[in-house]
Amino acid sequence: GNFGQALARAAALAGKRAIIVMPATSAQVKVDAVRSFGGEVVFVDTQRETRAAKVAEVFAQHPDAYLGSAFDDPFVISGNASLGHELAAVARSGRPFDDVVVPLGGGGLTAGMVVGLRAAGYPARVWGAEPLLANDGAQSLRAGHIVRAERESQTIADGARTQALGVHNWAILQHGLAGIVEVGEEEIREGVRLLSALANVKAEPTGALTTGAVLAAPDRFRGKTVCCVVSGGNVDPQVYLDILSGANS
Repeated sequence: GNFGQALARAAALAGKRAIIVMPATSAQVKVDAVRSFGGEVVFVDTQRETRAAKVAEVFAQHPDAYLGSAFDDPFVISGNASLGHELAAVARSGRPFDDVVVPLGGGGLTAGMVVGLRAAGYPARVWGAEPLLANDGAQSLRAGHIVRAERESQTIADGARTQALGVHNWAILQHGLAGIVEVGEEEIREGVRLLSALANVKAEPTGALTTGAVLAAPDRFRGKTVCCVVSGGNVDPQVYLDILSGANS
């Protein structure tokens, strides 16, 4: 969803058309945002068909298009690496941190963070924060190779409902991560609530994964200065209100 918005906007600025394949369960606010930038949305029922299969079907109809992954793409990794450079500059300006925790789905943002921080020469450890219900990344680290889930999880963190890490991302993450924290659904919700109550930040559940990770593994970060990346605030209003009120917890 967040990548789709960026791609649709970039295509519009370049006078091009963007076709974005999105799960049928995507937050409506993300779908609306893609369309507001002129993007065409093609839905996929991920319980019956993989995203990759739908993307291949759409691409076959537009063979001259550029086929871009939301995470498994060198351009995506390079773009996200700019955040690592920015955080390194912030740290050197007088606000250093020991660890940075990044939401983990397909791995594009997390891999970019590793690349950016290392290129800037900043030694902070990078941790992935992944939903326990969609923990293929953690399984991959334990196994030493990419582990693919049979189907997409329905974790509330919809931006992390990928079935496997990207190949380009795995090449970086298997050696670049300090580890992956698996975050339960209630810890994700509590992360959303804490960001709202204590920081006045409206975070989508995927963005709150990092705060949830600190709640899930406090001993891992105790005594450290931790930077938590909040990757977006695109959440349907009713879902957000339900989380804040504690409904469906």
